[in-house]
Amino acid sequence: MLLGSSRAAILAALAVSLAVSFPGEAHAQGPAADGGDAAEESWAVHGQSTFVWQYHPGFASPFRGLNSLKARENDAETADVTLYGGVRPWRGAEIWVNPELDQGFGTQQHAGRRRVPQRRSLQGRLASPLWADPAVFLRQTLALGGDSEKVVPDLNQLGGTQTADRVVLTIGKFSVTDIFDTNRYAHDPRGDFLNWAIIDIGSFDYAADAWGFTYGAAVEWYRDWWTIRAGIFDLSKTPNSKALDTNFISQDQYDLELEERHTIKGQPGKLKLLGFITHGRMGSYNAAVSAASLAGTAADITLVRAPHTKAGAGLNLEQQLTEDLGFFARAGITQGGFEAFDFTDINKTISFGLSATGGRWGRPDDTVGLAVAINGASRAAERFFNAGGLGILAGDGRLPIPAPSGSSRPTTALPRSASPSSPPTASSSSIPPTTAIAARSRYSGCVPTRSSEWANPPGCG
Repeated sequence: MLLGSSRAAILAALAVSLAVSFPGEAHAQGPAADGGDAAEESWAVHGQSTFVWQYHPGFASPFRGLNSLKARENDAETADVTLYGGVRPWRGAEIWVNPELDQGFGTQQHAGRRRVPQRRSLQGRLASPLWADPAVFLRQTLALGGDSEKVVPDLNQLGGTQTADRVVLTIGKFSVTDIFDTNRYAHDPRGDFLNWAIIDIGSFDYAADAWGFTYGAAVEWYRDWWTIRAGIFDLSKTPNSKALDTNFISQDQYDLELEERHTIKGQPGKLKLLGFITHGRMGSYNAAVSAASLAGTAADITLVRAPHTKAGAGLNLEQQLTEDLGFFARAGITQGGFEAFDFTDINKTISFGLSATGGRWGRPDDTVGLAVAINGASRAAERFFNAGGLGILAGDGRLPIPAPSGSSRPTTALPRSASPSSPPTASSSSIPPTTAIAARSRYSGCVPTRSSEWANPPGCG
């Protein structure tokens, strides 16, 4: 069914009520902090609700496995409501708490796809609404001088000012991608693209629980035209589990990112180089295939898990072309001999796209985007999946013609200033290939509504 269950309808109604109470992505802000700039917020509360519907038609499938994308017609939905509460306890500091209510699952619970077509659904199934453990973190900014820059109020960001040269410390429970692998044009599934391999480097197997959060700490050093970021984060107890490993030193990840800022023909841009090292109990694809060959069974990665270390790297480019048009691209690769730990079954990836705002037609809040992602698995992973192995999302039982996997998907979203920002998507997939083509638009007005496929801002019929 379109909404899946009555509980889904209840949660969707809750999302709408939040949008009415806090129009679109609304916020309340406190007065200026004592002794601070007149525009500096001392506290703020934001609200965000998201509803996504997905569908794929039936298609011919020569074979099927436990993690195959099923050939029958299927649709599914996800919904979430998030509050962002922040306070400035002392100068330069911010404490944020993000309670979140989630419900839903992607089509076929995302099985059969190395890259998932929409990020807001979990790496699991929630038939009933569930409160996620909130993200809670402290951010401390240390001014080092330089020009003063305005900080615009936003989710998890108090308005005010900061110096161009600064050190930023973040500690607590948050998402690795809140700090690493960010991109102005493709990064926020609540406001732009939904596809995992487009909003992040697909091969960046970052530490996280099933909700995308983890415990950790990060430091950022901003200077003139460059920034260095480093962080240490907690892995989940077992690959793709909901629980984080409380024994922090036994399983962890180290991330390092170098960013340079430049101008080309008067247009600003950024280029980032990311590297990560993961140490944890993970399975070797070759060991799993060898064990399965001796036992005469399908490959089982859980039987060969042992302490291992794997590494990966990626590039991230954002480049403004004109005031209302931007280009973005990402590329990444990870050590292909071990299973994915917390993200998805991608060992190599390339993505790129364009994003345009509506200034040229007099509607600057509109945004239209188009992106392409090409993802693949390592040779060791191909042998593992061909031997009947199962990954986080992939596992057809056999791969007679290994190749990049493929799908196309249009995505439409309303801007934050209007209403929930991740509306319906439609999906279609085929068995092997994996190229993803995603289109995105954000519209700041009223649209025709049928059932609950769309959410309109207040005042629309």
